[in-house]
Amino acid sequence: MAPGKTPCGIEIPQVFVDTPVDMQYIRDFLAKAETLGYDSLWVQEKIVGDFSILEPVSLLCYAAALTSRLRLGTSVLLTVLRNPVQLAKSLSTLDQMCKGRLTVGVGIGSGIGRHVPVQESIFGFSNERRVRRFMEGLQVMKALWTEETANVRGTFWQFTSVAMEPKPFQKPHPPIWFGGHREPALRRAVKHGDGWMGAGSSSNATFIKESALIRRFLDEAQRDPATFVFSKRVYIALDNDRDRAERRLREWFGVRYNNADLAARVSIWGSHAECIDKLGELVQAGAQHLVLNPVFDEMEHLEILAKEIMPHL
Repeated sequence: MAPGKTPCGIEIPQVFVDTPVDMQYIRDFLAKAETLGYDSLWVQEKIVGDFSILEPVSLLCYAAALTSRLRLGTSVLLTVLRNPVQLAKSLSTLDQMCKGRLTVGVGIGSGIGRHVPVQESIFGFSNERRVRRFMEGLQVMKALWTEETANVRGTFWQFTSVAMEPKPFQKPHPPIWFGGHREPALRRAVKHGDGWMGAGSSSNATFIKESALIRRFLDEAQRDPATFVFSKRVYIALDNDRDRAERRLREWFGVRYNNADLAARVSIWGSHAECIDKLGELVQAGAQHLVLNPVFDEMEHLEILAKEIMPHL
């Protein structure tokens, strides 16, 4: 691949660990991001927790008002925790607000390392039949987005002749990218999605293995690979002092994932050359898109990544 040809997104500052939520900082970040070579802005979802993380759809609505060029993406919305009728309305509104720049990343959210289960009960849902509820929720949203009056006859949702306006700006609806690691989840991505994003909490080696599986599933489904996007979120820290970078990553992972050791297994950090080399591994493995996710000194990383790292990818 020619240098500088891999589209890169950037994570919007969304997690505030040691400081109050700073909307002016986010505003300045968005304004600067518009002037650089990124293709998109991204957010994550964690609804309950003991640290400050902004709600993703609300934050993207804010970004929609302050940007005009960059796509806006979620990676991923935990749709099993949301009412799909209300979510369809929110996302359709957002897609109108940003004039068709939305990419909807969705996932079930079984927890990092499958040790932190999602607590459906506090949202009024059961954790039983989660996959069926997940897929049926997507069916509900697509029906409301594409049918003049939607009809759904499912296990969890049943309704007839329900209208919802406005429809999304994008037709038939915004691109839907899946998360997921296990083989059934990757097969669902191929069957129902427009793309897949490897989690930031997974390593380069995991991405290489999982993306190879997806390519096999695309072939088995006789689906044109050009209709499917491979992406990867990357937690990254540029610092010639590798020990300092690792320490700061571990501190952040200890709060965000309650697992400081995860930082060393999945992050990319160190000098410019080291980071370019590790990101290049992902591109060589078939990543067509990267979401760069600094977790500290975001404003400094924003410019350095665009000017000194992205041209080499």
